[in-house]
Amino acid sequence: MSLVKLTIKGISYSQTQNGAYALILNEVDGDRQLPIVIGAFEAQSIAIALEKEITPPRPLTHDLFKTIADKYEIVITQVIIHKLVDGVFYSSIVCERDAKEEIIDARTSDAIALALRFNAPIFTYKNILDKAGIFLNKNKQESYSDEMNDDDILSDPEVFSEEEVENIYSKFSIQELHDMLEEAIQNEDYEKAALIKDEIDKK
Repeated sequence: MSLVKLTIKGISYSQTQNGAYALILNEVDGDRQLPIVIGAFEAQSIAIALEKEITPPRPLTHDLFKTIADKYEIVITQVIIHKLVDGVFYSSIVCERDAKEEIIDARTSDAIALALRFNAPIFTYKNILDKAGIFLNKNKQESYSDEMNDDDILSDPEVFSEEEVENIYSKFSIQELHDMLEEAIQNEDYEKAALIKDEIDKK
């Protein structure tokens, strides 16, 4: 099966699950996107890795793993989202130490949080993207229903509109945003801090 490289489009608050976030991955050489529901902690960790300028006062779990891995010369070379069952994505972390490769099972959210810290590429298999891939714009959405099997794909893939991923902090002034950013970092609310930082950069 052929691998498809993915990049991170962004994180948005889930409209369907309270306390959850949607991590949206982009197909590098195509228009499809892969939405993955993740928890708040993982969303914060991924947001911190994406926003290089935000430094938490204490290391997060994934930062600690990176420090330990560096100490023992372990490198993550790639992450592969290899399976989708009952709406749950399964991933593998490919590690290397002393020219020896090891493959470790991981939750997809953890795998991606670590991939960002190691600058490792993220892949999925073409058949997973064929079955669960969506388009951000509903007008461009393609149907893969003829190929779907209830045992290994999302039962109800969620389609995100442009309005749903729009930054909710666009209405605030620059000064208000800076004040909110400082407060969010002090409270260790890094997902919120990342969204605020995005809006400051736009302005």
